[in-house]
Amino acid sequence: MDNRKELFKDIKKIVVKIGTSSLITKDGKFNREFANDIAREVSKLKSKGKDVILVSSGAVGIGCEILDFKERPQSIPLKQATAAVGQSLLMHEWSNVFEKHGLKVAQILLTYDAFSDRKTYLNLRNSMSSLLELGVIPIINENDPVCVHEIGETFGDNDTLSAMVSSKVEADLLILMTDIDGLYTKNPKKAKDAIKIPVIEEITPEIESFGGGASEKGTGGMKTKLEAAKIAQKSGCYMIIAPSEEKDLISKVMNGEEVGTLFLPKKNIEGNKIRWITLAKPKGKIIVDIGARNALLDHKSLLPRGVIDIEGNFDVGDIVAIESGEGIFAKGITNYTDKELNKIKGKNTDEIESILGYKNYNEIIKHENIGILK
Repeated sequence: MDNRKELFKDIKKIVVKIGTSSLITKDGKFNREFANDIAREVSKLKSKGKDVILVSSGAVGIGCEILDFKERPQSIPLKQATAAVGQSLLMHEWSNVFEKHGLKVAQILLTYDAFSDRKTYLNLRNSMSSLLELGVIPIINENDPVCVHEIGETFGDNDTLSAMVSSKVEADLLILMTDIDGLYTKNPKKAKDAIKIPVIEEITPEIESFGGGASEKGTGGMKTKLEAAKIAQKSGCYMIIAPSEEKDLISKVMNGEEVGTLFLPKKNIEGNKIRWITLAKPKGKIIVDIGARNALLDHKSLLPRGVIDIEGNFDVGDIVAIESGEGIFAKGITNYTDKELNKIKGKNTDEIESILGYKNYNEIIKHENIGILK
């Protein structure tokens, strides 16, 4: 028994990755029945106050069906064209199934640049947060038509992408829905003596040796899922490899049932989430009043009204120290430059646009971009 029910009781943010092999039927069509089940399960989670992000493969698979290709194209330009054709229908299908449950969706197409460029990443993080606050379901896929890498090798049928997204949005749990029910010591489709591993605390060389090739319809195999697990573990996120054919899979996972293979985070989740912010060298300092200090300690965002003064020179996306009369108590990623803050400090949020001539964000620093110093 691995006591998942206890481990998952405080989980708030969940990323669900759905592979091509789960989403596309054997005859190459979008599996609407399966997608509707996903929407129903996500709707349940939303009603319980959970935040859910989907990472959906399937654009190339659907594109092949639309273009009447008998097999996946091999050349990169043709793969990109196929993905471009399939992506619009993929989102149309997701929009339709979620609409039945009163939920709206948003398309987010990503490349590696979104994670390597500071400003791009910060904008992604903030826009994702805004979508979740609005109750919208972000649906993420790799931006295949503009990728310069080999499609499928960049993110491995979105396995790596889903782990990177989970890390950057500070998800508590990543569920990889696939056509196999966990990690086995051998390929269970070929070896009768294959043994499923229910829980993995550390990905050792032996565990890595259990990774196999790609799945039949997609490009991701167990090897890419293990790479995703490494990222999830380092970022303090639980990850589960579980079978998409399992009825009510997401609910069973959230209820603590022992389905699939669970990868445990290496260290305390809360510590991992803010460590990189709290350990970073600040470019400047924001001095706040006692009301703002109390709000930040209560996991609220920093608004211009609570800012008393600014020290140093910093840009959007830089780490800044946050100080009150009792000294520096937090660090965070600023949405505004020092020059902008000097103009809007002490003002109300609805005054930002009239003062600056524009308004990027209501918050000076969003609550999820703040690390409290212990």
